[in-house]
Amino acid sequence: MLRFIATLTLGLALAASAKANVWSEASGPTGGAPKAIGDTSAGCLQGSKRLPEDGEGYMAMHLERDRIYGHPRLIDTIKSLGRRAARGLGILHVGDLGMARGGPMPFGHRSHQTGLDVDVWFDLHPSLHLKANQDRSNIKAFSLLSPVSNGLNYDLWDENHAIILKAAAQHPEADRIFVNARIKQELCRTTQGDRDWLRKIRPWFYHEDHFHLRLACPDDSPSCVRQKAIPLGDGCDALDGWLSKPSEPTPQKKPPAPPKPLMPPECRAILAEP
Repeated sequence: MLRFIATLTLGLALAASAKANVWSEASGPTGGAPKAIGDTSAGCLQGSKRLPEDGEGYMAMHLERDRIYGHPRLIDTIKSLGRRAARGLGILHVGDLGMARGGPMPFGHRSHQTGLDVDVWFDLHPSLHLKANQDRSNIKAFSLLSPVSNGLNYDLWDENHAIILKAAAQHPEADRIFVNARIKQELCRTTQGDRDWLRKIRPWFYHEDHFHLRLACPDDSPSCVRQKAIPLGDGCDALDGWLSKPSEPTPQKKPPAPPKPLMPPECRAILAEP
């Protein structure tokens, strides 16, 4: 009974939080030239563009969340990766981008606020595409980690994953890509020849069922806060610390979140626009 009450209380709290999120209630994109404003974890987006739900080599998932907006350069990047996937890799299943005016989401992400972030599932199989046409809200991305070993599930991982990650990292707009440390380890182990693109592949907690692509601040967005520069090198010699950590940190071992930057004053006008 106590567990039921606790679960109900948590559910009501999350529902209240979602309802109170004014950014998720915005009526749609603003007018004006596209601009990413502020930090990816404290910012907003002017003149966003909606990703078409289906396109060559990709489809958007969880449409009920309405997190399908981004800076036009992000939309173009997703379409470009979809076209690459269509050339023999499969179908990209696109998760969350951002909301119509960016800003903080009621659940699920700390970042994704400036229209420069997108999650792309590792499931490339076209059969999911057919099933998802019936109801895209009830399908979950699968993990590439093995349930019985401290590594990848090689029944699921294949070369196509490495190909699409390389294509994303080599895209001229890409700033960095977050993946589980075991995936980065596999790329370091198997990549031959050109390894420069590995530098943009960054280990982070979770991210075993999708990769998180973040674009660099566009030239048209002077108020966009640029991320700290990635260290030189392919990053493969700095994995030991990550590989010793759990892929999903427990509350006791979860690192403290960095101080949240302030929302730029410009975002008040973005939110208030009719």
